[in-house]
Amino acid sequence: MRLRYLIILFVLISIFSGCGSRSGQSSAVKDKPVILVSILPQVTFVEKIAGDDFTISLLIPHGANPTTYSLLPAQMAEIARAETWFRMGYVGFELSWADKILQTNPSMKVVDLSEGLDLISAGTNPETGARTGADPHTWLSPSLVKKMARVIRDELIALRPDRSEAYQLGYQQFLREIDETDTEIRKILSEYHGRKFISFHPSLSYFAREYGLEQFSLQQRGKEPTPGHIAGLVKLAREENIRVIFIQSDFDRENARMFAQEINGEAIQVWPLNPEWSENLLTITRLLRDNF
Repeated sequence: MRLRYLIILFVLISIFSGCGSRSGQSSAVKDKPVILVSILPQVTFVEKIAGDDFTISLLIPHGANPTTYSLLPAQMAEIARAETWFRMGYVGFELSWADKILQTNPSMKVVDLSEGLDLISAGTNPETGARTGADPHTWLSPSLVKKMARVIRDELIALRPDRSEAYQLGYQQFLREIDETDTEIRKILSEYHGRKFISFHPSLSYFAREYGLEQFSLQQRGKEPTPGHIAGLVKLAREENIRVIFIQSDFDRENARMFAQEINGEAIQVWPLNPEWSENLLTITRLLRDNF
C-alpha cells in the first residue's frame, strides 16, 4: 500500500509541476511584444533579424489562399495585442481586411513594406487603359527583400532600442544570405536569359524581371482565363516548346491540368509562400532551369 501511495504522489507532483512549467512558458510568451505579419515569408524575415525577441502573429496561415482567406475570431485577440503590423501592401487579404484589423487595434503601427519599391502593375482597366493595383509578390525578388529587410530592422529597433546592436547584426547576416542566394540563382540561370515560361497565377513576375525571364500566366487580374486567352497561350507554348505550367500549391489544379494536356506537358507545383525563403527561391530556380 505504501508503494502504491508513493507512486500516486509522484504522478500528482509531476502533473502539477508540468502545469506550472507550461503556465510559466505561456506567461513568458505573453510578455513579448507582438508583431503582426501577413504571410509566412515575413515570419522568416523578422526572425532572421530579431531572433525570438517578438511573438510573431501570422494572419494568413499555412495552406490558406492569400486572396480569399477570412480572419478567424480567435485571431482577433492577437491582433488586439500587436504593436506593429508589417503588411505586404497589395495582398488580396490585406485589401479586404485592413479596416477590420485597424478597428480591432487602432493604436497599432502599420508599416507597408511595398512603399518605395519598384512595383509591377497588376493589370490595366479594359475601359480606360489605366494601370490597376500592383502585383503583390514582391518577396520573391531578392533585391526587393533587401529593401524590406532594412525597413523591418529600423522598425524593430524603434520597438526595442536596447537590442539595436543585435538587430543590426541579424540584418547584416540576412543581407549576406540574400546576396549568396542571388549569386547562386544568377549562376544557375546564366544561360537562360530571355526564356519564357507559363504559370497559372502570375506569382513569379518579380522573380522573372530580376533574372531576365518572361512570365505568361493563365489568370489575369485574378480572374479565370477566357477561352481566347487559353488558346493564345497554347499557341505560345507550342511555338516555344514549353511543356510545363507552374501552379501555386494553394490554387485549384484543374485548369492547370487541362492546360497541360493541351500542350502535352505537365503541371508542376511551386510554393511561393514557403517560409524557407532562400531554399525555396533556389528550388524554384532549379525547376525553371530543368524545364527550359
